Formats: sequence, structure tokens, C-alpha cells
Amino acid sequence: MGRLGSSHAPIIFGTGSVLNTGPDSFEQNWWPRIKQQMVFASFDSESIATLDLPVLKKKLRKQRSRKANPLPTVQARATQASIHEDTYEEADVAQQGETACAAMEDPIPEAVGDSVIIFVARVTNFKIQRPGSGGDLPQSGEFKHYPVARRVNSFQAIAMDEDVEGGNLVSYQDRPRTFPNMRSKPYMPLIFRIIMRINVRVLFMLLLLGLGTIFYIGASTSPIIVFVFSVCIVNFVLSTYLTKWVLSKDEGPPEMVQISDAIRDGAEGFFRTQYGTISKMAILLGLVILCIYLFRSTTPQQESSGLGRSTTAFVTVASFLLGALCSGIAGYVGMWVSVRANVRVSSAARRSAREALQIAVRAGGFSALVVVGMAVLGIAVLYATFYVWLGVDSPGAMKVTDLPLLLVGYGFGASFVALFAQLGGGIFTKAADVGADLVGKVEQGIPEDDPRNPAVIADLVGDNVGDCAARGADLFESIAAEIISAMILGGTMAQRCKLEDPSGFILFPLVVHSFDLVISSVGIFSIRNTRDSGVIGAMEDPMAVLQKGYSVTIILAVIIFGLCTRWMLYTEQAPSAWLNFALCGLVGIMMAYIFVWISKYYTDYKHEPVRNLALSSCTGHGTNIIAGVSLGLESTALPVLVISVSIISAFWLGQTSGLVDESGNSTGGLFGTAVATMGMLSTAAYVLTMDMFGPIADNAGGIVEMSQQPDSVREITDVLDAVGNTTKATTKGFAIGSASLASFLLFSAYMDEISAFSHIPFNQVDIAIPEVFIGGLLGSMLIFLFSAWACSAVGRSAQEVVNEVRRQFIERPGIMDYKEKPDYGRCVSIVAAASLKEMIKPGALAIISPVAVGLVFRVLGHYTGHPLLGAKVVAAMLMFATVSGILMALFLNTAGGAWDNAKKYIESGALGGKGSDCHKAAVTGDTVGDPFKDTAGPSIHVLIKMLATITLVMAPVFL
Repeated sequence: MGRLGSSHAPIIFGTGSVLNTGPDSFEQNWWPRIKQQMVFASFDSESIATLDLPVLKKKLRKQRSRKANPLPTVQARATQASIHEDTYEEADVAQQGETACAAMEDPIPEAVGDSVIIFVARVTNFKIQRPGSGGDLPQSGEFKHYPVARRVNSFQAIAMDEDVEGGNLVSYQDRPRTFPNMRSKPYMPLIFRIIMRINVRVLFMLLLLGLGTIFYIGASTSPIIVFVFSVCIVNFVLSTYLTKWVLSKDEGPPEMVQISDAIRDGAEGFFRTQYGTISKMAILLGLVILCIYLFRSTTPQQESSGLGRSTTAFVTVASFLLGALCSGIAGYVGMWVSVRANVRVSSAARRSAREALQIAVRAGGFSALVVVGMAVLGIAVLYATFYVWLGVDSPGAMKVTDLPLLLVGYGFGASFVALFAQLGGGIFTKAADVGADLVGKVEQGIPEDDPRNPAVIADLVGDNVGDCAARGADLFESIAAEIISAMILGGTMAQRCKLEDPSGFILFPLVVHSFDLVISSVGIFSIRNTRDSGVIGAMEDPMAVLQKGYSVTIILAVIIFGLCTRWMLYTEQAPSAWLNFALCGLVGIMMAYIFVWISKYYTDYKHEPVRNLALSSCTGHGTNIIAGVSLGLESTALPVLVISVSIISAFWLGQTSGLVDESGNSTGGLFGTAVATMGMLSTAAYVLTMDMFGPIADNAGGIVEMSQQPDSVREITDVLDAVGNTTKATTKGFAIGSASLASFLLFSAYMDEISAFSHIPFNQVDIAIPEVFIGGLLGSMLIFLFSAWACSAVGRSAQEVVNEVRRQFIERPGIMDYKEKPDYGRCVSIVAAASLKEMIKPGALAIISPVAVGLVFRVLGHYTGHPLLGAKVVAAMLMFATVSGILMALFLNTAGGAWDNAKKYIESGALGGKGSDCHKAAVTGDTVGDPFKDTAGPSIHVLIKMLATITLVMAPVFL
């Protein structure tokens, strides 16, 4: 048995710690500290290994560059501890309870050449572990008989050079590692608190009564509605299973839980305040709509059915408030699951990448299924209730083809809440992110999500309120607007074609999205943890795994969509029409897939555009900005071509379906476009799952960094985070594509409604009329002004965060040395107050502008003898705003996503890695792109659809 030599520079002991020592100072300086701090357990002589000195020197240089503590304390928990008598001469074992510590006598050094002897402890009946550090986890491969030596991670890097030289070494366990709650107690919405107080049996009886009522109303309406209800109920049961599955996973060590609790309390506190403000504005707007509808004119169809002004007014307001409520619930569901899944993903990343991926996907899947299911169920319940209450299709009552117009208020309510949720959440998350990056990364040179950054908790809270809650409300609004517009166009076409049973064309969107829940569930469950959790092999590409699930969903969507069109759209008047509409759906599905691919190409660092953008960072900050802007501008070309081809293809497939009106004119063109939109959104639940995956993975990475887990864990979450950036970008591309089609449908519905109210044909808009052209200019201006105000809101809020973070670093210099704790709550409060204040102005602009323009030109038309001038100008405004909004959103989303992933690419080790000049330039680009991709861009999705729905609701004001 050889003895350890003092002439061999760094010596690695069984704890995996690198001893930063020189060859001549071992006995004098280091061995006394080793005896005080090392903990030994059951050893034997076979645990001796040899490594080359250059390898260890390289590790040592890396260690010293990170100013790591060379002597971390290690705790060994066991029932026994002993040192093999052949290894050392004497052992002194002290045992207290489960902890056993042994110190040994000074070994006699002996030179052994240029190699270094490495002593590795063989663990027999216990494990060596730092509390909460993940040291009990395998670092590569399966569990061995010994812990693998690894570099000490950055959270133990607390001893500066002067501490090492002066011997002032303190174990990190002695330093506090707690994180504050943002609220005194967890927040639970009032409705849930009321439900929790109800007796279980009473609650069960109320649930049965409610389900019975819903199914009775559905049976009184149509068997199709009963089918939709059944699928939605099964979907909610499946969502409950996903929730229990995710929540059954462990939350990891205490410091992870504390960080997660701080994020959860901050997110729920902001959500409560934000949605309280939004609800007050919604009630106020509901009263305005009620007053307008009480004095509005009625359509001939409403007059013939006996539907008076007061009934129409209260129906529209009820629809508006229900849509706003459901949109708020959708946002809360998105936030609720993300703040509970993030810590579980972090904990799973300590075991395997695939398990972490599966938890993140299933958590996102729960949110997606609930959001889509609620959108479908809400519209179906509202439709069935109005059908039964108003006695639709009975003699002297409203016809079923006119019923979808009463649902417009639901879409407007959803759009209203989604707009303010996206604005407020986007301003919150990006103001915190920009402030944290500018001071933390650029000025102080600390890593992303470092616990020393006072804005890090606010940044992580923002991921939940901006990306999860806001995106849930956004997709809910998209689906609701698409369903309602397609139902209106289906009813209009069925009425013109005098179809005997128009219910199939009206309810077709509900059936398509019911099957969306089924096929997306299959795609979600296709992602399983196929690996043994104790093995960390070569990491699979998470994007490839998600793409496989999406491919499964796409294939099922094509099959199911074809069957749905045959079931719902077959009519004796045009026996082959269903096939044309099935092809329209196929056009929409292909459009969705191409949109996802285009977004992935321009934002994933595996492809050339992002790598070129990263390369431009090597020549400075300015060239990075130039390259990012040019990439965003270029990325608008392919999506516009795809949208154009899709609209034309779907329109002409519908036109040639064989459905004609009494005059023999083809009437299926617009409905064909509606079917293509349904095809594009037929996989919406899975796409939303991929979107929710992004912020959950981002939060998980932040928790891992703040709790200072091993580098192997952070590498897993970094990969998931980078993929999450790509999935968020692809979802935004998907959302703007669906928004463009939905806005086209809503524009057509608006023209039909104007014709119905004015009794004058309104089939086209002539932009050669000066007033109409001005309306178009105002629509384009609205998009640019809205984007400017949204970005400037982020800038102003970020300035407050920057000033606060700088103040804390100056007034609390011990933060950088871990001697003082940052005031995280202060940054959260600043960002929350700023975002709530800043979201009002751009939101009010979006709501007031079309109404004001319509009223002004209505008065002008009254005095100039043009009765429809107000309606025409608003139509031009809506048209130009849609076109400009599509282009602007594509530019903002793609440029921001590309900047973010260019930074991630450099942080992965390319082009100098973290801390290099190239990385600093990339951080600048990412900072510029933050308000682009997470505030202004996503808000435009909602804006262009809200403009369409508000013009539908306010159409009588323009006449």
C-alpha cells in the first residue's frame, strides 16, 4: 500500500473536492485543515486510483478561476464508520447518533513521480452528501461503489483568494440559505375557498346536479352537444390525473422548496392584484355595452323572433362577462400548474433529463387541456343555454343560423382579459428580466439566476405571470374567437344554401376541438420516461422528443379531421362537399406544421440563422443588434407566403365544394377558410403544451441555479431552457398564423353584420375613397403606436429595477460575498406596481381607437350623405391593422427569440462561452429582444383579434 505524498500538487479526496495546494506547503498549511474538515467512512485499499497531473492542473485552474472554496465540509451519515487498518496506521472514530466522523494521523509523504495518488472512499452502508447539494446523486452512468470526484459547484465558491491565504475558511452550511415569502400566507381564489368549506357529500351532490343540468340542456339542443359535453368531462378527469401525477413527484431539498414557495407567492400575489384590476375594468366595460345595446337598433331576424333590445343587451353582456371570467380562469390555471411543477422539474433533473422533460410536458399538458376544454365547454354551454331559453327553431322564434351572433360577446370578453393579461404579464416578466441581466450579467458579471441578484425572484415570478398565465388566456381567446367566427360563417352559409339541417355546419368547430383534446392527450402521453431514473446516459435532444409527440398528434389530426368532415358536413345538396372541406382542413394542418418548422428554423441555435447571429456578437454590440433586426425582418417573408397560399387554397376549395345559394352562386369560400383555420388549430392543445413547457423549464433552471445544484443538473435544465425558448417562439408563430386566419373570418362576419343592421349590401371596401384610406393608415399606425408603448413600458419599468438592484449592491456590499441577503421582495413590488400602471395606456388605446374612429366618421358621413362611411372606415382600419399586425408580430417574436437563443448558444461554450466579450454583446441583444418577444409581439396577437371582436360588438354604433 503506497502512502500519499506531499510533493504532488492537487490532491483529490473521496468527497470529490479539489484541494488547492502547492507541493511544498502540504504538510505545513493543508494537512491540519484536512484533519479538521474531512470526514471519512468505510475505506479499503482497493479504492486507490491514479490520474495524470496535467488533467488535475487543468481542473485546478478552472477551480481557481471560479474562486471555489477548496475545503467544503462534508457530512457522512451512517451507523458505523471505520478506516481500513491496512491503509493508515491509526484511526480515531467519533460517533454521535447517525453521524460518524473520523480523523487520521499525519501520513508520511513519499514521492512517486509525475502522477498523483487519488484517494477515493468506497461507500458501503451509507452515502456521502452535502445537504441539498445533489451530492447523493450519480454524476454519470450508474451508481458506482464510490462517489465520483467532480468540480465543486459555484454555490460553494464562497472563499475569495484572501480567505484561502488567510485560512479563513467557513463551510457553506454555516451560511443562511433561506428565501423570503412574498406574501404572509399562500393565496387561494375566493371561489376555491368557498368550495373547500362545503361538505364533501354536499359538494358531490351539487356536482351531480350541475352535470345533470348540463346534459339535460345538451340533450334538448342536439346530440352533438351531448358528445361535446362528454368529451370535455372526460378531458377534465384526465387533467385531474395529470395534476395528481405531477404533484406526486418530489420537490427536492428544502432550499429548492423555499425558492419555489417564494416564486409561487409572488406570482399568486401579482395575479390577484392584476386580475382584480382587470375585473373592475371588465365590469365597467360591461355596463357600457349594456347601455349601447339598450339603445341600438335590431336586425330583421331579431325583430321577427321577438328578441327585444333589452334581451339582446343582457345576453350580450352575460356572454361578455362569462368570456372574461373563463379567460381569467384559463390564465390562473396556466400559472397555478407552472408554479408547482417548476420545483419538481428541478428535482427530477437531478436524476435524469428524460424524467424532467416528462414532468414539464405533462404539467404543460394539464394546463393546455384545461384551457382548450374550457373554451369548448364554455361556448357549448352558452350555445345550448340560449338555444333552450330562447326556444330556437320553434315557430315565431329565432332561427338556429342566427344564434351564433349572440356569442360574439363571449369572444370579446376573452380578448379583453387576454390583452391586459398579456400586457401586464409581459411588462412584469421583461422588466424584471432586463433589470436582472443588465446589472447582474453585464455590470457585476454574475451568472443568470444567481441568488446574489436582487431581481432574480422577480424574474422567475415573471415567467409564470407573463408566459404561463398570459399565454393561457391568449390561446383561450384564440380558440374562442375561431370557434365563434366559424359558427357564424357556417350558419350564414347554411342559411344562404337553404340546408335542411344546418346544425352540422354550425357545431362543426366544437366537434373538431373536442377531438383536439383527444389527439393532443395521445401526443402528451406519448412522451414517457423510458430510462431508468438512476441512469444518466447521453442526453436525448428534448426538441426531437417533443417533435415526435407533435408528429403523432399531426397524423391523428389528419385522420380524425377527415372523419369529422364526413360526419358533420355531408349534405345531399352537395355530396362531395365534405371532401373539399376535408382538404381545407388538411391545408390548415399543413400550414400549422410549416409555421412551426419556420419558427424553429429562425430561432433554434442548431440552424444557421441563430449561429450567424451569435457570430455577429464577436464584433460588438452594434453588429449583434443589426444582425438580429435583419433576421427578424427576413423571417416575415416565408410565413406571409404560407398564409397567402393557405387562404387562397382554402377559399377556392370551399368555392368548388358545390354549395350554392338560390341564385346559383358559390357560397362555400369563406367557410372553407374557416375550416382551414380549424385545421390549423386542431392540434392547439399540444402546441400550447409545448409553449407551457418553456417557462416551466426556465423556472426549473432558475431554481437549480439559486439552490446551487451540481453542474450536471444545471446542464440538463439549460438544455431544457434552450428548447423551451424555441417552443415558445414556435407557439408564437403558430398563434400569429391562426390569428391571421381568425381575423380574416371575423372581418367577413363584421361585413355580414353591418349588412344585416343597415339593410344595405356591404360586400367590399373601396380604399380609393379618401376617408377609407385614412382609416387604413390609422389602423397601421395603431399597431406601431401600440408596440411602441408596450416596449417603452418595459423600458421604464426596467429602469426602476436597474436602479433598485444597483442601490442594493452599493448599500449592501456583502451581497457579492454571500454575507448579506438581497431584498428580493422589494424588486417584486416595484415590478408589480409598474406593470399594473403601464398596461393601462396601450390597452386603452386598443379599445378606444376603433370606437372613436367609427363614431367620428359616422358623424362625418351623416353630414356628407354617406350612411355607411363610419362602418367602411372601421373596416379599412381593421383590415390594415390585421396586415400590419401580422408582419409586426412575426418580426418581434422571431427577432426576440433568435437573440435569446444566440445568447444560449454562446453560453453553451461556443465563441468564448460565458463572460466573454461575445457573450456580453449577446446579452445586450437578448435584452433588446425581451420586450419584443414577450410583451409587444404576443400582445399584438390578441390585439388584432380583439379589434375584430370589438367591431362586431360595437357595429351598431358605426351606423
